[in-house]
Amino acid sequence: MTSTGTPPLRVALVGYGLAGSVFHAPLISATRDLVLDTVVTSNPERQEQARTEFPDVRFAASPDELWARAGQLDLVVIASPNKTHVPIATAALTAGLPVVVDKPIAGTAAEARALAALAEERGLLLSVFQNRRWDNDFLTLARLVKEGRLGDVQRFESRFERWRPETKGGWRESGAPEEIGGLLYDLGSHVVDQALVLFGPAASVYAESDVRRPGAAADDDTFVAITHTGGVRSHLYVSATTAQLGPRFRVLGSKAGYVKYGLDPQEADLRDGRRPNTPKTEGNWGTEPEALWGRLGSGESPATGGGHPVESVPGDYPAFYASVARALREGTAPPVSAHEAAATLDVLEAARCSAREGVTVTIGASS
Repeated sequence: MTSTGTPPLRVALVGYGLAGSVFHAPLISATRDLVLDTVVTSNPERQEQARTEFPDVRFAASPDELWARAGQLDLVVIASPNKTHVPIATAALTAGLPVVVDKPIAGTAAEARALAALAEERGLLLSVFQNRRWDNDFLTLARLVKEGRLGDVQRFESRFERWRPETKGGWRESGAPEEIGGLLYDLGSHVVDQALVLFGPAASVYAESDVRRPGAAADDDTFVAITHTGGVRSHLYVSATTAQLGPRFRVLGSKAGYVKYGLDPQEADLRDGRRPNTPKTEGNWGTEPEALWGRLGSGESPATGGGHPVESVPGDYPAFYASVARALREGTAPPVSAHEAAATLDVLEAARCSAREGVTVTIGASS
């Protein structure tokens, strides 16, 4: 029972790989108004992994088993490979079930908008797991922008870089178009979404995309430049081949700049088995030491002591599912809409076209 005495909302999680086991299952279970009812996986090792942490969970070998008992569920979360997102979301909505889909919701903006139309037609929630909106650095930057401490933002540089010179294989590194792999659609979904949330719609997109590692078949080093309708220019980098990592954010405004290094700690904590809303993490979830805070200032590089440290707002991945539960209970807006995800896909599709053709693409003219 929840704190109000009502039964928690029953969640079926489709997929128990990286996204399902590291992000979705722990965050669902940490949400007081949700319960992880069913995990969909036919892999015995993944079933045992899930059973170890969630002893009461049920299992289904395929999503089709869920539709036969849709009346016993309140939400379906789709964390399976990208190419399955649209068909499973379509089946869930058709069965009358609200849906959360891991990013990217689809391979194209048209598919995302079709899913949004289906959800609206049936009066069902459809949201997209864009967890990086609740990173500590993003929340801190959003507050600085809102408070006007940067002045008029002129350029937003965002990097999601890694040093992984050896490929891991699997669908994420596949060059097959139907897999929707590569870093543009993986990490690019995050950095583009963040740019649009902060600075509004894109007017035009330019991109460079390369496959650099031996054995790789999908893009592993990509740059995207967005000119926003409001005039801000976003320069976004996603890479697996960066031997020296740049700042996560470098944001330049008419009054000051903000530079932040390092990644939000929540993914690493979740991978290490730490969980939010427990006695050990209550009050310190998503926090980081002062040495990792970003710096705000003008006229001197933060590398030589320029500016002053800005305390990082704690990261808050649990806020996503708390908002989903509230939307289901009270009819409030979902934390991320399918239309917002479609706008991100507009940019990703334009970036792919730009990189292929070597041209700047105007949004609305990329098809």
